[in-house]
Amino acid sequence: MLLARSQWSQLIALYTDRGRNLEFRQPLLRGDVQVGSIRIGISTLLIRDALNKALWPALLIAAGALGVSILGAVPLAQVLLKPIHVIRSGLTRLGRGEFGVKVELAQDDEFGELGTFFNTVSQKLSADRSQMAGQVANLESAVEHLEDAVAIVAPKGALLFANPAFRSLLPEATPGEPLAALMAADHPLQRMTQDTLATGQARGPISAPFDSGRGDTSERLISSHPVNDASGALVGVMLTLRNLDYLAQVESTLRYSRKLAALGRLSAGVAHEVKNPLNSMMIHLELLRQKFLSKPVAVAAGGRGVVEPPLDPADALEHVKVITGEIRRLDEVVQRFLKFTRPEDLKLQPVALATLFNEVIPIVRPEAVRNNVDLVCECDRASEVNGDPGMLKQAFLNLALNACQAMPNGGSLQITCEKARGRKVAVTVADTGVGISPEHLKRIFDLYFTTKEGGSGIGLSMVYRTIQMHDGEIEVESTPGKGTTFGVTLPQP
Repeated sequence: MLLARSQWSQLIALYTDRGRNLEFRQPLLRGDVQVGSIRIGISTLLIRDALNKALWPALLIAAGALGVSILGAVPLAQVLLKPIHVIRSGLTRLGRGEFGVKVELAQDDEFGELGTFFNTVSQKLSADRSQMAGQVANLESAVEHLEDAVAIVAPKGALLFANPAFRSLLPEATPGEPLAALMAADHPLQRMTQDTLATGQARGPISAPFDSGRGDTSERLISSHPVNDASGALVGVMLTLRNLDYLAQVESTLRYSRKLAALGRLSAGVAHEVKNPLNSMMIHLELLRQKFLSKPVAVAAGGRGVVEPPLDPADALEHVKVITGEIRRLDEVVQRFLKFTRPEDLKLQPVALATLFNEVIPIVRPEAVRNNVDLVCECDRASEVNGDPGMLKQAFLNLALNACQAMPNGGSLQITCEKARGRKVAVTVADTGVGISPEHLKRIFDLYFTTKEGGSGIGLSMVYRTIQMHDGEIEVESTPGKGTTFGVTLPQP
């Protein structure tokens, strides 16, 4: 049975069965009848002794070879693994955030190339981290100096960050403080934060009163935005509280600046128009002065001496006529300027753009037909705007007629009205005409500036002034040879 086992089982049996005899039996047969048997027995002790004598020298040699190998491998491993330890040490330092980590390795093998690559990567990481650190510092500085209040709330509702503007509203807003402890549960900002934490969706902006607890209440435009990590998991909510009073001051300043800029352009245009008639009058007055100061000349006529007058009355009247015409021209320039700049009483009221353009289109259509222009107006569903119907009608009429005149060979004129951000309505007047060159584009709203033959240079200036008086905005985009688009934005009632 022992012979049927594996070699390891046989070896284990020899060393565990102490004093046991092993025997082999073979029956003796005569025909089919067993007449006897042969038995051979041997002690396991004898087999084990013989095996020990054969194995011990080999084991001693193997043990000696192993010891020598270990003694030689330890210093050899230190030499071979030193570059790996150096690189691992450098990686550890990089992981701690150290900048400019370098490893010194011999350049005569593969480890040297690996060291060079490590140094290059380390230098790049250091540069990127320095740049990122600068950007983070700039971002932190910008957030710290924001007029708007900004805060970040953790998923469990505790504050992670609050800039000075937020802390000025809520002095107790310190990192770790629950937002629920800073305001009432029914406050819009609290409800908006909980909604964003629950759904992961941005909310707002909405206007809501905000009491800082010091007796002053102001309107704030509040909104919440989810902050997600690289995997998309929600890690917080960013809250912004925009000061509407400050925005109103900024908008007022911008409107005042635009009006000053418009006045500067008007003044430049008037100065140009006034300069020409003044120069003409100065020239003709100088000619008259020279005529009056010239001396009489004696000439012979039929044997008699005749004195020629120093000044021909017809010539003098011609000079006076020119001067009179220039004075009238100068008066017209001044009157037009006064009409342009004199404040008018706006009759502000809700104006339906659909009704307004129903009055404008019939006036523009004959000009469009004459120039073979396809006229399309899409303002039937436009919202109302706050304005003076008469002034707005004249402004859009000027834009539409100018567009038709810019397409002498035909084209298309499209007028569209749609809602814009901030309770405003955007009106677009787009044509496919000759366009406006870049050098003229920045001057088209200047008073008396025109590129049309026989143009007065007043129409677009009046349009600009009308839009400014309505606290609106007007922009223009143009590509020579492709067309021009005027965009007008007006406030709703």
